[in-house]
Amino acid sequence: MAAPAKQYGIKRPVPRVEIDYRKELNPQQLDAVRAPDGPSLVIAGAGSGKTRIVTYRVAHLLERGVRPEAILLLTFTKKAAEEMLRRVEDLVPADLSGLWGGTFHHIGNRVLRRHAELLGYRPNYTILDREDSRVLIEAVSREAGNDTRARHFPRGRVLLEIVGYARNTGTGIAEAVEFKAPHFSELAPRIELVARRYRQRKRELNYLDFDDLLLFLEELLSRHPEVAERYRRRFKHILVDEYQDTNIVQARIVDLLGGGHRNIMVVGDDSQSIYSFRGALFRNIRDFPRQYPGCRVFTVETNYRSTPQILGFANRIIARAEDSYRKTLRPVKKPGCLPALVRTENVYEQADFVAQRILELIDEGVSPSEIAVLYRSHFHSMEIQMELARREIPFTVRSGIRFFEQAHIKDVLSYLKVIDNPRDEIAWKRILVKLPRVGPRTAEKVWAALSGLADPLGGLDTPEVSGAVPSRARESWEGFRRTIGELSGLAPRRPAGLIGLVMESGYDDYLKGEYANYERRREDLIQLARYAARYEDLEEYLDELAMIGGLVAEDIEPGVRREMVVLSTVHQAKGLEWDAVFIIWLTEGRFPAAPSYGDAAAMEEERRLFYVAATRCRNELYLLYPLTMRQRSGMEVIQNPSRFLADLPPSSYEEWELYDI
Repeated sequence: MAAPAKQYGIKRPVPRVEIDYRKELNPQQLDAVRAPDGPSLVIAGAGSGKTRIVTYRVAHLLERGVRPEAILLLTFTKKAAEEMLRRVEDLVPADLSGLWGGTFHHIGNRVLRRHAELLGYRPNYTILDREDSRVLIEAVSREAGNDTRARHFPRGRVLLEIVGYARNTGTGIAEAVEFKAPHFSELAPRIELVARRYRQRKRELNYLDFDDLLLFLEELLSRHPEVAERYRRRFKHILVDEYQDTNIVQARIVDLLGGGHRNIMVVGDDSQSIYSFRGALFRNIRDFPRQYPGCRVFTVETNYRSTPQILGFANRIIARAEDSYRKTLRPVKKPGCLPALVRTENVYEQADFVAQRILELIDEGVSPSEIAVLYRSHFHSMEIQMELARREIPFTVRSGIRFFEQAHIKDVLSYLKVIDNPRDEIAWKRILVKLPRVGPRTAEKVWAALSGLADPLGGLDTPEVSGAVPSRARESWEGFRRTIGELSGLAPRRPAGLIGLVMESGYDDYLKGEYANYERRREDLIQLARYAARYEDLEEYLDELAMIGGLVAEDIEPGVRREMVVLSTVHQAKGLEWDAVFIIWLTEGRFPAAPSYGDAAAMEEERRLFYVAATRCRNELYLLYPLTMRQRSGMEVIQNPSRFLADLPPSSYEEWELYDI
C-alpha cells in the first residue's frame, strides 16, 4: 500500500474547477481579476465589490495552477482575511492550508517566530498586549526619574501613543510629540529617553509589542537579504487589501517581499483614505504606479449599494478632490429620492428632527438597525443620545461608550454631585482617587473621616480629614481643597460655571497626562458645559441627566436581540452600510474639523471623510446643520454651513424647510 502523500511532503494538485467569471463579475471586476502577472493597482470605488475582486483573484490564480503556498494575502483585520479565505474555499474546493492570509501583524509574527534569533530575540518571545505595554512603559518611565502619578508628565497610554506613532511613521519622537501631544513638547527629550529604555527593556525580557511585529519584520527583511529572498521565492503572488490604509512600514514590507517578481496586486480606494492620524500614508496608493513602472491600473466604478441620487451626490463631493484617481460611481439600483438638506435653528432642534424622522422611518417599515447617525467626532452625538433616550428609541454607540458613561464625563459630574449632595460617597471616592498620589485605600480613609462630619464640604481642612492624607499627596490635596471651596462658594450654582471651574482647577491637566486623545475628551467636556448652559439650577440639571441615564440603562429582555439605531463616527463607519443615514453637524469647525484649517492635505482628508459618510447610505440620506450653537457662557453663536455643502450644486439635494427664516 502506498504511504500517504502528506508523509513525504508530496503536494497534491489543486482540483480543476470551472468558474464562470463572466457570469459572476462585471466587466471592470473581470479585467482586474484576470490581470496578467506584474504590478497591478485596483481602485475599487465604494460599494463596488472590492472583497469580491480579491476573492476571485485568488481563485483565478489557483485555477491557473498557482500553488496555495505561493500566495500571500495581506489584510487589515482578521475578520476580512477569514471572510476572503472562506469565500475562496467555496469557489475552489481545495486544501488551502498552505496559503498565508491575515493581517500584517499576523504575518509578521509567523515570520518572526522562525527568525527571531537573527534580531537578537529568542523564538519564544512574549507579545505584549496594550495593557501590558502600558504597565511596562510606566515602570521604565518611573525608573528614568519621571513621576507618572503626577500631572506634569504623560502616563503610559500617552507615551505609547507617541512612541507608536513615531515608529510607524518613521518620524522622530519630537515630531510625534508635536503631532500627538503638543502640550508636552518641552518634555520631548525626556520622552525620547523613556522610548529608548522601553526598547531596551523589551529586548532584555524577550518582549515584543504590537508595533514590533511590523517594525522587526521590516528590519529582518532589510538586514537579511537571504531571508527576504526565501520569502520572495515562496510568495510568487502578493495581494494587499485596503492599500490606502497602509503606513510607511507596511508599504516597505510589501516592497521587500514583492520587489523581485513584482507580482503585486494592491486593492483600495484613494477616496477612502481617512486614517492619517494612525500613520496611514495617502501617497502609498497615489504613488504606487510610480513605485512600480509598468503597473496596470484598474478602476472599478459599478456601485451595488446606493441609489443614483446618492451616488450623484457622492460623485460631486469627490470630483473636487485634488490629486486623486478620477472615477465616477455608476449605479445599478433603481432611482430613489434626493438627499435632504435640513437646516435647524439649533443643535436641540437638530436632535429633535433626527429622532422624529427615525420614528417615521421605523413606522414605514425600516428596521432600526438599518438606520445610522454619523458625525465627525464622538462629542457631536451628545444631544442625539439625549433625545433618542428621551423618546425611548433603542440605540447603540459604535464610536465609543455612551456619552454620559465615559470616564471623564463621570469624573467632572462627580464634582457637581458632591456640591449638590455632600454625602454622595460614590462621587467623593471617584474624584479622590484621581488626585496625584492618592489611591483607593487613602480615598477610603478620607471618606471615613468626611462621612463623620456635619459639613463635609467645609471640613476638608479639619485634623480628622487632613490627617488621613499621606504627606506625599499633600500638595495635590491642598489644590483639591481649594477647588472644592471655590465650587461650594459659587452663587448661584449654575452647572455650566461649575464644569468650567473644575476644568480650570486641575482636571484639564489630569486629562493631558492620562489620555492620548486628550483633545477629544476636552471637547466632550466643553460640549457638556454648553448643554449645561440651558440650566440655571444644579439639582434640576443632575436630575435630568439621571433620568436620561436611567432610560438608557433599562434592561433588554433576556434572550431577545433588540434592533437598535447605530450612532457612529465616520471613521468607525467605514466599510459599513445602512438604508438610511443622517450626517449631522455639517458646519465649519465641526465637519470639516477646525484643526484641518491651514493644512491642505488635512482638508482633503476631511473631504474624503465626507465622501465616506455619504457612501454608507443605500436609500435615504439626510444632511443636517444647526444655524446657531450655544456657548458655555449661554450666548448663541451663528454657525456657517460646511464648505463641502457650499461646493455642491443645489440640484444634488433638496432643501427641507422646518420653519420660516
